[in-house]
Amino acid sequence: MKILALEFSSPQRSVAIVVSGTSCKRVEHEAIEAGADSSKPFEMIESVLNRAQIDRGQIQSLAIGLGPGSYTGIRSAIAMAQGWQLARSVNLQGVSSVECIAAQAHGEGVRGRVSIVVDAQRGEFYLAQYQLDAQWRELSPLQLVSRQEIEAQQAKGDLLAGPEIQNWFSQGRIVFPRAATLASLAMNRSSYLTGEEIEPIYLRPSAFLKAPPHRILPDGSRV
Repeated sequence: MKILALEFSSPQRSVAIVVSGTSCKRVEHEAIEAGADSSKPFEMIESVLNRAQIDRGQIQSLAIGLGPGSYTGIRSAIAMAQGWQLARSVNLQGVSSVECIAAQAHGEGVRGRVSIVVDAQRGEFYLAQYQLDAQWRELSPLQLVSRQEIEAQQAKGDLLAGPEIQNWFSQGRIVFPRAATLASLAMNRSSYLTGEEIEPIYLRPSAFLKAPPHRILPDGSRV
C-alpha cells in the first residue's frame, strides 16, 4: 500500500508518503514546512515523491487531515485530493486532525490524561480528551468549549496539548498533527470516501445571510 497524506490544518503543514506491504517493511518519507513556505503544497508533494522514488500514478490512497483547524489549509488539502481522485481514481480517507494530534503525542512519549485543544476563534476552543498509556483511547469526543472550561480541565490534572496551545496556556505542550502519523492511522482503516463526501470537521454551524430580493423601481429598473 502506498499512501500520500496531506495535513494542512495547523501552522506546520506536512506531506508524507508511507509504503507498507507483506513483502517490505514500512517506509516513510515526510516534508514539513511552516511560515511562508507552508504555502507551497505542490513542491512538498513533489519532494516526498522524489525522495520515495514513486510516481504519482503509483499512489493508491490519499489521507487528508480534516481538522478542525485552518479553514484555508484544510480546504486546500481537500481540493487537491478531489482533483487527484478525478485524475487517478485513488481511494480517499478523511481523518480527524485532533485524533492525529493524540496519536502524535502518544508517539512522542506523552502519557496520562491529555486534553487536545485547538483554537476555534470567537473566544472558543475545540476540546477532546484522550488517555495515553501503552495504547491510546478517546475519553470524550470533540466539543466546543470556553477558555474557562479548558482551565478547569487543567486544574484537574490534564496535560493540555495542541499546535498553538502556548498562545493561551503557557504550561501546555505543543504538538502538531503530522502527515506521517495521519498516513499510519489511515493505513489501518478501509473506510473510503468519494471527493464529494469529504468535508472539514467543524462543530459550529455555518451561518449564511441570504440576499434580499431585487426591488423594482417605478421606471422598471431593478436594485
